[in-house]
Amino acid sequence: MSVSTTTITLSSKGQVVIPKEIRDELHWEAGTELTLIANASGVTLKAVPKKSGRNLADLIGMLKHDGQPLSTTALCQPVDLNEEDSLDAS
Repeated sequence: MSVSTTTITLSSKGQVVIPKEIRDELHWEAGTELTLIANASGVTLKAVPKKSGRNLADLIGMLKHDGQPLSTTALCQPVDLNEEDSLDAS
């Protein structure tokens, strides 16, 4: 992604307009929530990440395993692939 620079003017009401070219480049549409971060050299605008509506608890049970439960020790053992195993995986 290229970095765009433009000059804008602060209105008497303290408002700024983000030029269309930059909004298009960043895919910022009407309603996009922005975070304004003040620092010594000025301000930075960042889009607030969109929430997916999911949380970690939604992932419980996502991966199914048929058979006996595996111990933590067995799960942590390194996998040893030999040439035959790698051919079977492809």
